[in-house]
Amino acid sequence: MARIRLGMVGGGNDAFIGGVHRIAARIDDRFELVAGALSSTPAKSAASAEALGIPRSYGSFDEMAKAEAARDDGIEAVSIVTPNHVHAAAARAFLAQGIHVICDKPLTSTIEDAKALETAVTQSPALFILTHNYTGYPMVRQAREMVAAGDLGDIRIVQAEYPQDWLTSPMENEGLKQAEWRTDPTRSGAGGSIGDIGTHAHNLACFVSGLKVESLAADLQAFGAGRTLDDNAHMMLRFAGGARGMLWSSQVAPGNENGLKLRVYGDKGGLEWSQEDPNYLWFTPFGEPKRLLTRNGAGASALSQAVSRIPGGHPEGYLEGFATIYNEAADAIRAVQDGADRAAAMGVLPGIEAGMDGMRFIGACVASSARDAAWTTL
Repeated sequence: MARIRLGMVGGGNDAFIGGVHRIAARIDDRFELVAGALSSTPAKSAASAEALGIPRSYGSFDEMAKAEAARDDGIEAVSIVTPNHVHAAAARAFLAQGIHVICDKPLTSTIEDAKALETAVTQSPALFILTHNYTGYPMVRQAREMVAAGDLGDIRIVQAEYPQDWLTSPMENEGLKQAEWRTDPTRSGAGGSIGDIGTHAHNLACFVSGLKVESLAADLQAFGAGRTLDDNAHMMLRFAGGARGMLWSSQVAPGNENGLKLRVYGDKGGLEWSQEDPNYLWFTPFGEPKRLLTRNGAGASALSQAVSRIPGGHPEGYLEGFATIYNEAADAIRAVQDGADRAAAMGVLPGIEAGMDGMRFIGACVASSARDAAWTTL
């Protein structure tokens, strides 16, 4: 099958997440990167394109969307890997041209932009895919499958945490671009840690449990001197159907590198998963010893095996999780090009609904904390 012609907005050759997306797009050999508006100025964009071997460079995403749509060999999809405040406008530009969009999370920086983007998605024939990459891990897929199959019984408790430590010192004042925009409300939006990593924890909790958060009580802190956005957050969650939960996100917790964890408990058993040890899933049927399920090992489900690329015992994680999103995006794009229904083609891929859920989560966290952790509906 021919590779899908891909463009990229943002993600110049010195940008961490741009490199991650480029690697992920090529792991399964489904995409070819042929165009980019990689930086905020035409000169920087051209320099990055030359360094990365990308044939066509543009000075802006608007220019790129129009020019590529007019070409017979123009891009079929675009990856948007900019700071949050650019997501919505860039995505709308490509959706208007019928070009499929693969966008980094969170959806955008404001709820107004998110609603405008949601309208653009409904009006475009193109797909919109949000890269909540942790949903692509094999053992996360297995956990979701086990919950849906009733292995845990009725879900009672869902706990998620995502601690990091990289903003413990004021990295935004030390020239680190990744810290500068993430701590700037004009570029990041209303959420600091809750937008950057809390949305991942929220999405993962909902993806695996099959439940939606109805309301929450959040206590947000900005421990870093001079910060206006949260770098730590604790919250209690109430899910539709009666389950209860807790979520902690922090970027000022020394000793934690990328500590995303999920625990789900029902009346028949429980599951535990850690992103830093992603090839293992602990399952405990009530009253029985813990069972260790391994990626592509004994007891691995068909759905988890379908997104495993190598034999059990060989570590597989972050880049492959992203690659699963890209691989399934390629399947969905080809299916839609062949006339398939958009919703059916998306399967379990995160899309505009997951993005809007994330924006409502951020908004509810900020509103709740402003009212001394009052319960707030999403």
